[in-house]
Amino acid sequence: MKYTHKHLIVAALLAAFGMAADAQTQPAPATPAQGRGAMSTRQADPARMQQHMAQMQQRMAKRQAEFKQKLQLSPGQEAAWETYVAALKPSGNFKRGDRAELARLTTPERIDRMRAHRAERIAAMDRRDDATKTFYGVLTPDQKKVFDDTTAKRGQHRQGAHQHG
Repeated sequence: MKYTHKHLIVAALLAAFGMAADAQTQPAPATPAQGRGAMSTRQADPARMQQHMAQMQQRMAKRQAEFKQKLQLSPGQEAAWETYVAALKPSGNFKRGDRAELARLTTPERIDRMRAHRAERIAAMDRRDDATKTFYGVLTPDQKKVFDDTTAKRGQHRQGAHQHG
């Protein structure tokens, strides 16, 4: 077995054991002075969460408008653009699991729940990927270059944000 594969397996096992232990322990009630607990309390606030979602949607709409302008779409490409943008919208079906509910499940039941959740996420990604390929197919060669350059930069930005140094 390759050295990197061993590291990946060990990391996966540690993550699995960590999730199982986390799901079985009851967290202490959070108070605003408890740092991370305060963060969880803030995220659970429906008004703040709704405000955050509205801000995210505004940023997404702005980026899409800028991207559309860069592509310089023809009137004949507008319908394909609208279909593409609609496919990129989050479905809102993915909700974080209730820890108390997860704690009542057996390990095989939690694994099945995680697999079902993973399958839903993969299906959603596949729909977005298919929509992207379909839209890409209606672009001119110059537009494809703009699309490639713009989306490659987005990937680099995300990748750089998660690197540890």
